[in-house]
Amino acid sequence: MHTDFTKMYIDGQWVEGSSDKSIDNTNPFTDETLFSIRSADESDLDKAYDVAKGAQAEWATMLPQNRRALIEKFAEVTLQHKEDIIEWLVKESGSTRIKAEGEFLASMAIIKEAATFPFRMDGLIKPSIVPNKENRVYRKPLGVIGVISPWNFPFHLAVRSIVSALATGNTVVVKPATATPVTGGLLFASLFEEAGLPKGVLNVVVGRGSEIGDAIVEHPVPKLISFTGSTEVGKGIAEKAGRLLKKTALELGGNNVFVVLDDADIDRAVESAVYSKFYHQGQICMSTNRILVAESIHDAFLEKFVERVRALKFGNPNESDTQVGPLIDHDQVDRILDQIKQTVDAGATLQVGGNADGNVLEPTVVSGVTNDMPLAKNEIFGPVAVILSFKDDAEALKLSNELPYGLSGAVHGSIYRATEFARQVETGMIHVNDQSVNDEPHLPFGGEKDSGLGRFNGEWVLEEFTTLQWVSVMHERREYKPFFS
Repeated sequence: MHTDFTKMYIDGQWVEGSSDKSIDNTNPFTDETLFSIRSADESDLDKAYDVAKGAQAEWATMLPQNRRALIEKFAEVTLQHKEDIIEWLVKESGSTRIKAEGEFLASMAIIKEAATFPFRMDGLIKPSIVPNKENRVYRKPLGVIGVISPWNFPFHLAVRSIVSALATGNTVVVKPATATPVTGGLLFASLFEEAGLPKGVLNVVVGRGSEIGDAIVEHPVPKLISFTGSTEVGKGIAEKAGRLLKKTALELGGNNVFVVLDDADIDRAVESAVYSKFYHQGQICMSTNRILVAESIHDAFLEKFVERVRALKFGNPNESDTQVGPLIDHDQVDRILDQIKQTVDAGATLQVGGNADGNVLEPTVVSGVTNDMPLAKNEIFGPVAVILSFKDDAEALKLSNELPYGLSGAVHGSIYRATEFARQVETGMIHVNDQSVNDEPHLPFGGEKDSGLGRFNGEWVLEEFTTLQWVSVMHERREYKPFFS
């Protein structure tokens, strides 16, 4: 496996960027600079898109069993390098080993699902209202897809777009987040190179948003932009793409609710809530943002919840039993500490935590929160749990739906009641008697409202990354009456 990640990957070659600026790759726990890479500029992006366009026709017409074999080989190579990938996730993204292992398993699952896609490019034969005519509907790849990957689950959230695009006959240009250029991009170049992917089919450019962020969307070559990240940036991408009539697949922010109805199993709900709030320090789009608890069981839930949070081990992500590691950078720590202060100043109660050591923020619980307080109305993206109370199901539903996000969520209670409640929450995904961080490779992943457009995984990503062409065939001479009599 190629391990020198000080260069980017274009047309099957490891090359230096053309910008006069460099990007430092930093370990978020130690603040150590892992390496520096010269940044890409628009000329590098032009080349990457041009070679991807040139390679696409041959890649798309490759026999499906051969394209599947390459994806299967990529899975094999990825598995062989599991420990290398986990090491990079720990040192580059601040993942705990627990989270890195989970991310790797999720990545392998979507790779295996994508290996089935070359034989799922289904077409149709449809009847015609015209005599002697046959209607055929062909499913085709879009062409070139631009992928902008995030820093929080960089390996999984990049690979789900990359491998799905490749499996459906598209070629790809990836721009990883500058905080995670290896796990969000360059590792895939190395792994696919080892798997034997043809030159130009996958290209990785590492560049600052200020230099190539607009160009990767507005370039004339890509037919779809796949982006995972903040709602603010996603709206900008959608606006730029919309002007050019490009497709987008956008998985954006979430302000996810975890609702505990008054007939819930409290111990089960507490355990689920702790996991869905503090897994990967809460730096997951699906992480629980607001925990809504029925008034009648609020105190019992809060006591048990705080007790479990106090017991979480936080600190060095490289230790196998660490449950909460560092945030990605100092700016995130400062932002969240400020929101904790503002929320407590507004009348909420700090139950535990609220301090930081470097980029490690203690697991924190704040109770007595209302929807208009900063920690409730904003996506936290950190290890801070906020507890709100409600009088009845109607109020819980109002609180759940009144903010402009709708990605994931969870509801605890008797199965019928909780399921009926879940169906009324305006969200793309929600889970009964479970936690909010769920992703299965064969089920539709995506949000409503400000949480995004489109769906990933399974047959739904096939719809996103392909297009349809209607071809009609006249088997005999057609009569054009009354135009020709």
